[in-house]
Amino acid sequence: MTSMIEEQTAAAASAGSQDQKAEKKANAAPQKPRVATGKGKSGKKATPAKKADKAPKAAKTPKAPKADKKAAAAREGSKTATVLAMIQRAKGATLAEIMEATNWQAHSVRGFISGTMGKKMGLKVESSKREDGTRVYSISK
Repeated sequence: MTSMIEEQTAAAASAGSQDQKAEKKANAAPQKPRVATGKGKSGKKATPAKKADKAPKAAKTPKAPKADKKAAAAREGSKTATVLAMIQRAKGATLAEIMEATNWQAHSVRGFISGTMGKKMGLKVESSKREDGTRVYSISK
């Protein structure tokens, strides 16, 4: 059995060792407060005044589609002009012929024909299959 005095001295000794550890960590040098010096310019500038809201724009009137101008407006030597000339032939153009002339893949040719030729230019492109199974595109008149 330990006496009360022994327990108190043991507790004081352990508390003293903790104080010594705390003292060792507290030996840091005092630091100066972080305050801007009086020299130099300030880091931030004043924000400029906000501009007034713009008035809403007037609604545009819808324009009629111009199929003839857009078809004729294909730049000479462009792939659009090349495909348009091929499709306007009497027998039309096959998917393979268009792919070879433009270096496009099949899905790109199909998308071009339905999107640019059909929707944007307003041309009616007919797609049909020959007896041998090849797909032919031509412009309906």
